[in-house]
Amino acid sequence: MPRNPSPRGAAPIAAPEIPLHRRPVVWFATVGALLMVLGLTLSGPDGEDEPKALTEAEMTATVTPADPSPTPVAVSATPEALIPPWREFRVRNGDNLSLIFNRAGFSDTDLYRVARASDGRSLRRVYHGETVAFQADNDGELIAVRHVQSPLLTTLYTRESDGFVATDQVREPERSARNVSMTIDTSLFLAGTAAGLSDAMIMELAGIFGGVIDFVLDPRQGDTIHVLYEELMLDGQRFDDGPILAASFTNRGETFEAHRYTDLEGDTSYYNEKGVSMRKAFLRAPLDFTRVSSNFNPNRLHPIYKTQRPHRGTDYAAPRGTPVYAAGDGRVIEAGYTRPNGRYVFIQHGEQFETHYLHLHKLKVKKGDRVKQGAVIGTVGSTGAATGPHLHYEFLVNGVHRNPRTVHKILPKARSLPEEELPRYLAAIQQPTRQLASLRNAQQLAAAE
Repeated sequence: MPRNPSPRGAAPIAAPEIPLHRRPVVWFATVGALLMVLGLTLSGPDGEDEPKALTEAEMTATVTPADPSPTPVAVSATPEALIPPWREFRVRNGDNLSLIFNRAGFSDTDLYRVARASDGRSLRRVYHGETVAFQADNDGELIAVRHVQSPLLTTLYTRESDGFVATDQVREPERSARNVSMTIDTSLFLAGTAAGLSDAMIMELAGIFGGVIDFVLDPRQGDTIHVLYEELMLDGQRFDDGPILAASFTNRGETFEAHRYTDLEGDTSYYNEKGVSMRKAFLRAPLDFTRVSSNFNPNRLHPIYKTQRPHRGTDYAAPRGTPVYAAGDGRVIEAGYTRPNGRYVFIQHGEQFETHYLHLHKLKVKKGDRVKQGAVIGTVGSTGAATGPHLHYEFLVNGVHRNPRTVHKILPKARSLPEEELPRYLAAIQQPTRQLASLRNAQQLAAAE
């Protein structure tokens, strides 16, 4: 087809030089459409199209190829980009709210306005290690305060038209079932630590079995313990210990089981496989112990006075400052100091029983106080006639000293679940009972192999 000649005196129409392989299809479509609009139809003598002369306006028209790159579009700011940033401050020793607000650039007036929200709630007191964060608007005016008290509890104070409003944000950790088996080589604490249990859980375990086992004298090498418990998880990481669900302790060939159970009245406690409470009237050992230095001996030669004096109790040697517990519920009838006894506490339990705690370093109770079993009443020391830090513990029945190691045989029996509730309890412990039996069997097979 012949080219369209350029009119005389007019410069030819020049198209931008674009390599053929880079010319998009849309360019050709654009040119075709433009030619149709301009009426550039071709007609020949035999009905074929011939070139038609271009007008001056047509000659000056320039076709621009489509730009393959996208046209920039203005993007508006996202709502997140408009949110004012938080500024966090960690509470340090000696800090108070006024210091923290001033450090953040806010006044005591701002503090007063925030503290008025729901009577101040968490901001009445802050503790070392907590964080307080502040949010301000473009004018620097305080619009929100965030008090992170723990990973599970945050209180948010937001400014409304009539003042600040407080809202608690509570998170619930996930519960994950765990189990562990251990064998005692030297002590419960070392065995528990080697098995990965925390100190708090080891003490809880000792508390559960504290009414049936004296963890100073009873455990022997080879005793086995199996524990079913929960671990609390937060964001996929271990956050804290959960409760012990069930445990078994095989001591000198005898197995004791304990199961966590919430009765129909809503009280949670531990019971054995027959529904008898694990909580006895008295603890077998009234302290965090390490070793026993002297047992009950009515004919002992006193180590200081060098005279034949009866040793009417048990001495538990332990580091100074070790907590000493009340062996049972009762009332403090004496608390003071004498030269032979050092600092001491006497507790009356009902009408028949009395316990004495001698040579204490510090007293945590006073005469007349009511105490619960397991309450800290003092700490181990060496006051008075003592050769070293230890607790001297005595047990009296109707005013007569009895051996603390054997007196449990005549003590009141632990309470049992009501007869009508027993079927519900037995149904609830079926699964953990099977799990404990399976753990014991697996450990026995492993030991045999």
